Amino acid sequence: MKYIVGMWNKSVILTYLGMAFAVLGIYMCFDNKINYAYCCLIIAGVCDLFDGAVARKVKRNDEEKQFGIEQDSLVDVMSFIALPLCIFITTGGSSFYRVPVFIFFAVSGIARLGYFNVVTADENKAIKYYIGLPVTYTALIFPLVYLLHLVTDQNIFSVINMVAVLVVGILQLLKINIIKPKGAAYIFFALLAVALVILYLVVL
Repeated sequence: MKYIVGMWNKSVILTYLGMAFAVLGIYMCFDNKINYAYCCLIIAGVCDLFDGAVARKVKRNDEEKQFGIEQDSLVDVMSFIALPLCIFITTGGSSFYRVPVFIFFAVSGIARLGYFNVVTADENKAIKYYIGLPVTYTALIFPLVYLLHLVTDQNIFSVINMVAVLVVGILQLLKINIIKPKGAAYIFFALLAVALVILYLVVL
């Protein structure tokens, strides 16, 4: 593959799989299949949860490692910023007042990703805490928030959802320590993701 741009090996397979679900989720938004779009968001989150662990098991040179880091962040923009925004715009109607909140959410997410790449440039340096809320957490937060539309008035839920988007954006920017998942936490998040996907596909 010397004539093809990029560094193609097993370390990026899960990252690109997450991106594929993000694209599928955006398509589902345009097809007004919001439950499926949320499922794609959740699955993209699971891919992101484990892609780092998979990549570290693959033998890579320094250039391939840096390529993987850049790919991960670019995919995160699609999966956890662009896809949620498509869902919000599809479900929120045409109210223009939402736009500044969406812009703030996008800016905070991109700033968080850029900051994370800078402070974790050394892949061999172990980190115990994330600074600020990782954008990946949107893959669980927003699907959980969306469940409230089942038990609240549409107008009230619209306000709740906008508040959630604003709060997530703020948490992404705040210098607060978020414990990095490890061990059993990965299993918990994976099981929660599976439960949510089943709920969205079967029950709702």
